[in-house]
Amino acid sequence: MNAAVIGSGVGGLTVAAYLAKAGHAVTVYEQWPRIGGVTATLERDGFRWDLGPLLIAGLAPFEPAGRILAELGIGEQVRLIRGDRVYVFPDFRIEIPEVYGGSTWRRERLKALFPDERAALDRYYTFHNRMTAVMDLAVRAEWASGLRALGLRAQLYAALLGVWSKRTWSAQRLMNHFFRSPRLQAVFAAILADFVVRPDEFPGLALPAVNPEAVYDKRLPLGVPGAGASHHYIAGGCDQLVAALAAVVEAHGGRIRTGSAVRRIAIEHGTVQAVVLDSEEPADVVFVTGGAREAFLGLVGREHLTADFVAKVSDVPLMESVLMVHLGIDFDPRPAQKHPLYYYYGTYDIERGVAECRAGHYHEGRDGFLIYVPSMHSPEMAPLGCHAVTIYTVAPNRLSVGTWRARRDELADTLVAAAERFVPGLAAHTKVRIVLTPDDFKARTFLSHHSFGGVAPVLGRSGIAHRTPVSGLWFVGSQSESGAGVGNVMQGARRAVRAALRTSRVA
Repeated sequence: MNAAVIGSGVGGLTVAAYLAKAGHAVTVYEQWPRIGGVTATLERDGFRWDLGPLLIAGLAPFEPAGRILAELGIGEQVRLIRGDRVYVFPDFRIEIPEVYGGSTWRRERLKALFPDERAALDRYYTFHNRMTAVMDLAVRAEWASGLRALGLRAQLYAALLGVWSKRTWSAQRLMNHFFRSPRLQAVFAAILADFVVRPDEFPGLALPAVNPEAVYDKRLPLGVPGAGASHHYIAGGCDQLVAALAAVVEAHGGRIRTGSAVRRIAIEHGTVQAVVLDSEEPADVVFVTGGAREAFLGLVGREHLTADFVAKVSDVPLMESVLMVHLGIDFDPRPAQKHPLYYYYGTYDIERGVAECRAGHYHEGRDGFLIYVPSMHSPEMAPLGCHAVTIYTVAPNRLSVGTWRARRDELADTLVAAAERFVPGLAAHTKVRIVLTPDDFKARTFLSHHSFGGVAPVLGRSGIAHRTPVSGLWFVGSQSESGAGVGNVMQGARRAVRAALRTSRVA
C-alpha cells in the first residue's frame, strides 16, 4: 500500500515503523520542524529536559510496549532505567524506604498513618490485587493466539465476575466504599488531578491501573500480586525512543517529512484518495494522529462523516494543559529530594481543584505540582556538577484572569517559588530557564485546545475509534480509543495497523 501518516509523535512513528517493516511505502508528514510531538527532549547549554512523558509504563521486554519495541527490532536500542515516584501530601508523605520493606510495605505504612482503616486497607488491597490480575490476563490474552488465547480469555471472564458489580462505579464511589478518611482516599485518587478528571467521573475499576504498587518502589518484583506494570525512564531522554522508531521507518524505505503541513485529506465516494499539501499526494490508506477535532472537522470535513461521528468528535472529553518550567541548576538537589520524581500535593480536595482548573482558575502551585530531576538517573542530561530540573502542574488552556502571554514570567516565578518550599535555592542557582505555557503547547501541537494527556478518562465516554467511517482512514494517538500514555498509544497504533492490514487483504 501507499500509506500516509499525519503526525510524527510516538503513535504516528509506531504506525509508520510497522507499515514500513511490512514492506509498504510510507510517508510521515510532520508540521513541526522536528519529529516526536510531545515525546521530545529539549536541549539548551548542555541541559536536556523531556517535554512530555516522564515515567513510562509497560516498557519491560515482557510487557506490551516492550514487546512492540522487540517486534520492531529496537528492544535493545532503547535503554531503560526502572523508576518510581514519591507522594508528598500536606501533612504526611509516603517516602520510599532506604531498606526495601517487601511487597506490602506501602500498605503497612498506610496502616500506621490510618490505624482506624486497617481492615479497610486489607479489603481494598484484595480488590486492587484482583484488578491487577485482570489487567495482566487481558494483556496476555491480546498477545496470545489460538487455544492459548481462548484459554486466557476464559480466565479473564472468570476473573471479571468478581468485580463485575462495580463496573459502573466511579472512583469516588469506590473510595467511599472502602475508606472513611478523605486523606486516605486522596492517596489513591490524587493522581486523577494529572488527568484533570474528578473522582466522581473516573472509572472506579481503573483506579488500580493508575496506582500499581510497582510505581512506588522500583525494587518491587514484577509479577507479585498488585505490582502491576513496570515504570521506566528512558536513558538520555524520550527522544531516544523517537529516534529509534524513526530509524526503523527510514531503514525500510519510509520517508519522514518535517515542516510539511497536510491541509486536507481528499475523499471520494467515502474512500481516501490522497493527502493534500501544495498538491495532491495519492494514498491508499491514511493514519491521522493528534487532535480529533482538528483531524475530522478540519482535514476531513463534516460532509464526509456521519452525524453521529461528528457529534462524537465534537464531544470527546479532553484533559487540560500544563504550565512547565525547565531549569538548569548548578547544585545537587538530592539532599532535599532523594529520588528523581516527586508529586507534591497541596490539597486533598481533588474534586474542587479539577472543577476550578476547568473553569480557567489557575491555582498558581497551591494545589500541587511535581518536581522531576532527569539528571539523577541520566547524568548526561546536565553538565558536570549541574542538574536538569522540571517543575510542572496542570493548568487551564485559558486563564480566567489575564492571559498566558501576559502572565508567563509571573506565573513561572510563582511556581518555582512554590517548589522552593521543598527544594530550596532553585531560583538563585538557575543557569538556564525555559517556560512552556499552554499557549506554547498549543503552538507546538497545532491544537486549539491543548490536552496534555489526550482523551480524559471519563465514565461512559471514550476517545475516537481507530476505524473511522471513511474507508482507508484510521485514527491513532492519545485522543483515540487507546487513551493517553506512551504505552497505550503504541499499543493502539499496533492494533490499528493490524486491523488496516486485515482490511486491505479482505478488500
